[in-house]
Amino acid sequence: MNRFLITAVMVAVTIQSGWSQSQDLIIGSKAPRLQVKKFIKGEPVTGFEKGKIYVVELWATWCGPCRATIPHLTELQKEHKEVTIIGVAVLEEDPDEVSEFVEKMGEKMNYRVALDLVPDDDASEGATVKNWMEAANRKGIPCSFVVNGDGLVAWIGHPGELAEPLDLITRGKWDLVAEIRKAKEAKRFEEYLVQLRKLFGDAEENGDNRELLKVLDAATKELPDRALQFTMLKFQVFASDKKSVDQALTLGGQLLDSEEIGEDPEALNNIAWMLVSPDRETKPDAKLLKFALKVSLKADNLTKNQDPSIADTLAKAYFDNGLLEKAVATQERVVELLPGTQLEDDPTVKKRLRQYQRALEAAKSDTPAKK
Repeated sequence: MNRFLITAVMVAVTIQSGWSQSQDLIIGSKAPRLQVKKFIKGEPVTGFEKGKIYVVELWATWCGPCRATIPHLTELQKEHKEVTIIGVAVLEEDPDEVSEFVEKMGEKMNYRVALDLVPDDDASEGATVKNWMEAANRKGIPCSFVVNGDGLVAWIGHPGELAEPLDLITRGKWDLVAEIRKAKEAKRFEEYLVQLRKLFGDAEENGDNRELLKVLDAATKELPDRALQFTMLKFQVFASDKKSVDQALTLGGQLLDSEEIGEDPEALNNIAWMLVSPDRETKPDAKLLKFALKVSLKADNLTKNQDPSIADTLAKAYFDNGLLEKAVATQERVVELLPGTQLEDDPTVKKRLRQYQRALEAAKSDTPAKK
C-alpha cells in the first residue's frame, strides 16, 4: 500500500471532518474556573453566575487575527448587554504591553479584558492556556468559549463565527443536546482515525487489508453521519489493491455522486491527485486513471478552470491517460494562472510542463506525417 496515499487520504478526511486530537473540554463540559491575574478593563468576574451567559475569548497583543476580531467582539457586546464578554490575554511575553494596548484601544475594545494567571513568568503554563485552550485542544488563538446559564460550555470556535451561536444561545434557541451529540460523535470519529492510522501502517507492512476494512465497516455503522469520510478511506484501500479495482470504482462513483464530496472541487481534487500523483510508487489500473480524469475534469469545471492546483491535477490525469496534447495545453494554463498563488514558486509545475512537452514531441516524431 502506498504511504503517500495513506497520508493524502487521512489529511483529506481530517480536513473534511474538522478533526482534532483528543479533547477533555468539549461542548457540554462544565466550564473551567476562570483564573486570571487581574482585570485590566471592566469589573472583575470571580465566577460564572447561574442564569448568566459569558464569552471567554483567548487573545494576545502580538496576534494579528486576534486584533482583527476586537471590533467584532465590541459590536457583539453592544448588541448583547446581557452577556459578559471577557478577553483573556494569553501567551504574552510582556504583560505590561497588554495594559498599554488596551488603554490605547479605548472604546474600540469595549468589553472586559483580563490577564492570564501565569506561574513563574512562563506564559505557556498560564491557567487559562492550560484549563481552556489546551484542554479543548485548540492549537491557536483567537478562540472563544460560550458559557451558558448552567455553567456549561455551549460553543467553542473562532470569535469571527461567534455571532450566530451567541444569538441562538441568548434567545434560548440553541440545541445543546444536539451540539453535545455532535461533539461526542466527533470525539468517537477521532478515536477511529487514531486506530485507522495504525491499521493503515500494519496493512502496508503485511499486505493484509482485512482488519482495516473490518474497522472501516464498523465505523461506518456506528457513525453514519461520517459514512462518506470512511468511504473515502475504503476507496483508497481498494484503489491500492490491483485485485479490487472494481470495488474502488464502485466507491469512487458513490463519492462522485454525493453532494458533500461530488460538488466540492477540493475534495474531488484530493481523490484525483491520490491516483495520479508523481509520488505514487506504482501506476494505477487504467480504469482508475480514467476515473481520475473524470473526477479532475469535474473539479476543474466547478472552479471554472481558474484553480491552478486543480488544473495541475487535470493535466497529470490527461498525461497518464496518454492524452498528451491536452496535458500540455492544460499545464500551460496552469503556468498562466500561477502568479499570486501558492504554486507560484513551485518548480515542479513547470517541470511537469517540460515533461509533457517532451513526451508530445517524441510521440509526434514517431508518427508518420499525414498527407
